[in-house]
Amino acid sequence: MPSSGTYRTLPATAGVVIVGGGVMGASIAFHLAEAGVRGIVVVERGELAGGSSGKPIGGVRAQFSDPLNIELGHRSLRAFHDFPDRPGAAIGLDTVGYLFLLTSASQTVEFEESVRTQNGLGVPSRMVGPREARALCPYVRTEGLVAAAYSPADGHARPALVVRGYARAAARAGAVFATHTTVTGMDTAGDRVTVVHTDRGPVACSAVICAAGAWSARIGSMAGVGLPVRPLRRQLAFTVPLMPATPRIPFTIDFASSAYFHNSDDGLLLGLADPAQSEGFDTTWTPDWLELFREAARERAPALAEMETSGGWAGLYEVTPDHNALIGRAVAPVNFLYATGFSGHGFLQAPAVGEIVRDLFLDRRPCVDVTPLSADRFRSGAESRPEAHVV
Repeated sequence: MPSSGTYRTLPATAGVVIVGGGVMGASIAFHLAEAGVRGIVVVERGELAGGSSGKPIGGVRAQFSDPLNIELGHRSLRAFHDFPDRPGAAIGLDTVGYLFLLTSASQTVEFEESVRTQNGLGVPSRMVGPREARALCPYVRTEGLVAAAYSPADGHARPALVVRGYARAAARAGAVFATHTTVTGMDTAGDRVTVVHTDRGPVACSAVICAAGAWSARIGSMAGVGLPVRPLRRQLAFTVPLMPATPRIPFTIDFASSAYFHNSDDGLLLGLADPAQSEGFDTTWTPDWLELFREAARERAPALAEMETSGGWAGLYEVTPDHNALIGRAVAPVNFLYATGFSGHGFLQAPAVGEIVRDLFLDRRPCVDVTPLSADRFRSGAESRPEAHVV
């Protein structure tokens, strides 16, 4: 780890200011630094990985319905596998697969179509029957289960380790991480941002990249850029250490209820998206949320409903109207770029998005055409392409 000063210093000038020290900001900083960009300053209002990237375990997958998301996930999976060599860090990657449990004919038809699309893009996903789903995950109750979708290449890793790995490598190449520094405003001249103001002083800059997650709408408004991102709380819990030890299972999702579970140290991690959750920045963990998970588990994985838990965690999704990311360069100011609004998929897409933003910054053609993910799509009347495989 670089010295603490590397993470506290705020230079007066920068080639590029990246707003946000989560996995997206760290990935972008690494890819820019690796490409030889100098004067990189990452501004983070708390600690690195202190926001949504601080979640204990993050899923990594390429099982999506939209081809763009499939490509971003698939490319990122390869990068996660290569992480020990580039940038050089252990991230706790466990390739246990993802298992989507389907309880209706309509879900099954939709996932069959998605699997065909995924296979065409090189993802080894497949449909399985209830019996094989239970063989993959012994906790599954097969009554009422119609089918499941499974990809053995998916799994989960530790987001905080990914952030640290990217940040250390970027810092070694000269990037500065200014933590405990809050962006308070921006100055523009003509069609460019010229200064980023913080509570620790101004930074004159040549470009700005917004990777501020759930707080991105605020950052965009400072530059006059509309970023339709809304904060939405998501909660999870941990079981106590289990004896006998839990079997090694896929990241398992009951698609109808969004209840999910997977291995975590000596027990299981349990999660579910509360459909009644209101928008806002509250990250208080509320134990009574657990009853929502238990209600779903009684139907699909009954043994989990009675397991003792030992606390939990709450974080924020950065949600857009179509549950797809916002990636691109603003029309004005022309030196304002953004990568945000991932709607729960930011961690698993971060390696590929870091590459793409690097190329957009350098005016190069990116590895994946992200034009459909421009923030302008909601104003220009572009064809909607909502992501269906949202958890």
